Amino acid sequence: MREKNYNIELIRTISFILVIVIHVTNYFCRAFGKINMGEYGFALILDTFARVSVPCFFMISGAMLLGRTESAAKNWNRLIRFLPPLLFWSVVYYLFNIYYMGSDFELSEILAVPAEPHLWYLYAMIPIYLVLPFFQAMFRGMNDKLFYLLAVLGTGVEIVMYVLSLFGIEPYYDVPLFGDRIYAYYFMLGYILWKYKDSSRIHTRNLWIIFIASNVINICLTAMVSVGTGEHLERTLEYGCPFVMASAGAFFLLMVRAGNGQIRISSPWKKRIDALCSCSFGIYLIHILFLDNYKKHLEAEAVSAWIAVPMLTVSILLVSFLSVWLIRKLPGGKAIT
Repeated sequence: MREKNYNIELIRTISFILVIVIHVTNYFCRAFGKINMGEYGFALILDTFARVSVPCFFMISGAMLLGRTESAAKNWNRLIRFLPPLLFWSVVYYLFNIYYMGSDFELSEILAVPAEPHLWYLYAMIPIYLVLPFFQAMFRGMNDKLFYLLAVLGTGVEIVMYVLSLFGIEPYYDVPLFGDRIYAYYFMLGYILWKYKDSSRIHTRNLWIIFIASNVINICLTAMVSVGTGEHLERTLEYGCPFVMASAGAFFLLMVRAGNGQIRISSPWKKRIDALCSCSFGIYLIHILFLDNYKKHLEAEAVSAWIAVPMLTVSILLVSFLSVWLIRKLPGGKAIT
């Protein structure tokens, strides 16, 4: 059995907490004009810095899987494990949204549109896992120069795709390795950053500068355009935005380098982190139920963001963890969380 690397486990723990922060702060950012600028700025700062979380999930998977030599059967089993939670939570959110939230949803579109938007993560991971054995074989045959070129090519392609999208331009063909979304790029980048974490020449101080500067620029740009247009700008917070890419890559490399690549944690804290991480996927899946319940009864301007954001983040995290912990005690509970 592989020994756990707690650098990776800490990234996982921080990331699923930050996903909750994103979804909570989004509610307040989208209420631009209804809440005051102090509240909007507070929510925007947290939302922007938290954007490293989703790229980190893909980078963790890439770092841990792309370097392995595994049988096709093992990869197939890994892929199949995604189907029960996708099916179960699609049904849950379909019923929840139709009969409780009063939302419209066309069941015939389920292959193209998730029953709840945040389930897109499963829609993205399943195709990646489908081709994972081929990626693994390709990566085993690559040398340092090819890894470098892949990182440069991927970064360049994603930046160009993002800039073109701002002008409503969509290339006739996608670049095969990366497709039309950025998630395969993050998956591969995670492995490259993990593989070269010790030999990379980027100084830790410079990584901190990249991480902070890219987020500060993104916050200022988003706020400036939002104030100018009178509507919250979403495009700068997309995972394909170059500033989000820079922030996520710097954060991931900082974390995997911490403690010389092997953070030492006391046994009591290991148990807490292990307990949280064992429920992290389930927390990601279930937490929207509790957040949407809040949205159903309270408008964003009803409670100050200064109070609501931390209160909601902590309470949703706790009730989600408890719910998933209990579900995992039930027969079949682990298969859906």
